[in-house]
Amino acid sequence: MTDPPAHGPPFAGYQSEIFLLGMGGTTPEHPVSVDELERLVEEQIADPRATAYIFGGAGREDTMRANLAAFRRRRIVPRVLGNVADRDLTTTVLNTRMPAPVILAPIGAQSIVHDEGELATARAAAAVGLPMVLSTVASHSIEDVAAEAGGPKWFQLYWPRSREFASSLVGRAETAGYEAIVLTVDASLQGWKPRDLESAWMPQLAGVGLANYFSDPVFQALLDKPVDEDPQAAVGQFIVQYLNPELSWDDLEFLRAETELPILIKGILHPEDAVAAREREIDGVIVSNHGGRQIDGEVAALDALPAVADAVGDDLAVLLDSGVRSGADVVKALALGADAVLLGRPYLWGLALDGEPGVLAVLERRHTPGRVGDVVGWARVAGFDSVSVDLIYGSPTETLADWRASLETALEHGPDHVSAYSLIVEPGTALARRVATIEPAGPAVPRANNTLRAWASIPVRVTRA
Repeated sequence: MTDPPAHGPPFAGYQSEIFLLGMGGTTPEHPVSVDELERLVEEQIADPRATAYIFGGAGREDTMRANLAAFRRRRIVPRVLGNVADRDLTTTVLNTRMPAPVILAPIGAQSIVHDEGELATARAAAAVGLPMVLSTVASHSIEDVAAEAGGPKWFQLYWPRSREFASSLVGRAETAGYEAIVLTVDASLQGWKPRDLESAWMPQLAGVGLANYFSDPVFQALLDKPVDEDPQAAVGQFIVQYLNPELSWDDLEFLRAETELPILIKGILHPEDAVAAREREIDGVIVSNHGGRQIDGEVAALDALPAVADAVGDDLAVLLDSGVRSGADVVKALALGADAVLLGRPYLWGLALDGEPGVLAVLERRHTPGRVGDVVGWARVAGFDSVSVDLIYGSPTETLADWRASLETALEHGPDHVSAYSLIVEPGTALARRVATIEPAGPAVPRANNTLRAWASIPVRVTRA
């Protein structure tokens, strides 16, 4: 049981607070626009290596751009006269109750942008009652972060090579009061990040972000000397343990036996992987491409979300991570099947700008929960039970031509029947030659995309010619 947040709902009331303060000549201390926050932080960080680390992504950073573009393609369709005077953003995910469906994503080595790092982030999250996910590669230990502030917390696990060490980390989190384990599975190998490579710098190799390693008794037992006597050897053992390319689905049975806490797998993009997680008694999945930091050219997380939610959403908690920048983004993710979202870079930018107050400004007033409340109001629904796909227009692909090409390929190489959404098939086209019948397969679902104002309103079963 945690104490009530000091700065809780109604989050959307902070807009009124800004205007009321403005009557006395006071303007916001921190940027209101998340884009301005990003620009300001990128300009002001003194260490260019830290700038590269927190702003960079894999390869040409195409996946990072795709994450943002996926949200822009979806458009909210407001309903009217829905009596939204009282809007309830509260939700519960895997027994963790939160005042809005927003969770602070795990980000390692936060002390590279502010000395207090995760401690400041934890205090800000607790102040608004939002859950925080602590990274394995945090600058402060599991226990220190738990002691610093109340509020719900989850622990993110990078599974080390030593099972005993993995068990120790999970046990420490459970003992310290963390409420769930988030196993990251999309980082078994180091992503190719040109910005980091150009600066030839990784904070962990400088001993930053290793508090959970250096404080762990199992890790310490792997060393010939104490950490303070031979820190370089300790960093060397971190390198040995950090990434585990041998990790497989079979290992989940061990993790499931090690803890009674809910377990979520972070890094799921394919629905069959989500089904595999369900078969192994995992409690939730986080649809994520690691914020575009692992593989260049990956599918945008939001584009992958609907299929994963359709596959396991009735049985598992489904969360969305990667590319979330605003309350509108949160509503779009919820409409497409997410139970909640993880917010990453924006709160780190707030931390870099002004420590705890900067994080609090992002969480409390400026960008995410407050704007969720406003968007819910504008959409004319009273709460998240009312948010559904019929509030969103937008196809998962950039153009209708691309979508048709994908269906054509599926009909040419795939099964006899393909599930799709209704579309116009012009006589004489390549697609028409491959289609025998198109039959309704469910109730109408509004759809649209960039090249046609409205299309595809009925799920269909397409039979190959």
